[in-house]
Amino acid sequence: MSTSEVAVIWRSGLLPVSETFVRNQGDALPSWRPVYLGANKVASPIAEDSDVIAYPNTPAGRRGWHQLRATGRSARLRRLLTRLKPTVVHAHFGGDGWLISRTAQQLGVPLVVTLHGVDVTRQPAVPGLRGARHRHKLRVTFDRAAVIIAVSGFIRDRAVELGADPAKVRVHYTGVPIPAEPSTAPKTWDVVFVGRFVDKKGADDLVEALGLISPLRPRALFIGAGPLEESTRTRAAQLQVDATFLGAQPPEVVLQHMAQAKMLAAPSRTASDGDCEGLPTTVLEAASLGLPVVATHHSGIPEGVRHGETGLLCAERDRAALAENIRRLLTDEPLRERLGRAAREHTVQTFDLRRQTQLLEELYESVASARIAAPETADAAGPAPR
Repeated sequence: MSTSEVAVIWRSGLLPVSETFVRNQGDALPSWRPVYLGANKVASPIAEDSDVIAYPNTPAGRRGWHQLRATGRSARLRRLLTRLKPTVVHAHFGGDGWLISRTAQQLGVPLVVTLHGVDVTRQPAVPGLRGARHRHKLRVTFDRAAVIIAVSGFIRDRAVELGADPAKVRVHYTGVPIPAEPSTAPKTWDVVFVGRFVDKKGADDLVEALGLISPLRPRALFIGAGPLEESTRTRAAQLQVDATFLGAQPPEVVLQHMAQAKMLAAPSRTASDGDCEGLPTTVLEAASLGLPVVATHHSGIPEGVRHGETGLLCAERDRAALAENIRRLLTDEPLRERLGRAAREHTVQTFDLRRQTQLLEELYESVASARIAAPETADAAGPAPR
């Protein structure tokens, strides 16, 4: 394929800072040209003026957006895709895959859908009609997609359980940029946490674990924002944990602070509503800098963190075990350094963004070469969900 080949990267909200991995992947494509297409513009440090927004915040734009969500049909989206002339449409998250799947099908453009976690864990588990609709839309998306990318083996298994054809599903790690050298920055922080303050990230488990580590009193840095941030701050103060909360930060600042930490803590867990991770990008970013990771046996994390080799894992919600793993790395510098070196090596070998995007382009080329215009199906909503 030549550099004239266009991959339209579709995300309905373009683009929250928590989804930096979407833009990193698209921008790293070595040969194809990414064009970012969104339904709505998100005010964030990683939004770009060049992003194409289908439904601006106007009365007409809001009506068009409502119609797309309700029916999966949009004349405006079809006109935009026709003008952009993509060879492949790549949608991130299953729900967004459904939103654009009919239009891609009408134009005969192969659809690639990446599943990240929430789309095959929490959303299908919602009770009642809402969950049934999501499961139905996933099945429609799976049928229309040329290939389904799962960001971990765990996510692949969940997709198959929900009706995806195993022959269509590929485990493909998104990858992260690899610094030329591991970090040699002075260590200002003992532990760093990076993530949204939501149930599945387990920030409260980390605070409780830090409260158990005495008399060490580790210096902890929390980066991120979300609905549970205030309660986490309050609990840290009650336990007299030495914790600094920076709120959400742009990617370059996050990496700078990661480099100044002795380890990353990623105490992820299955949330009360069933929400799960795919494979947290922060785990891979920390490892690329030479940081060991203390985390949990959750979702795809064991694919990124090898217990006893590149980091230390414990069961979800096991605060005592999490505390012990943090204590162990803080008090055993040779172990911490050995795990950090191995973590970087594992990331270079398996999660290098450049290599992974080369493989992604090969996937694009395979579906583009088999491009066949499929006939339009019946109503996008299909039969009543069950």
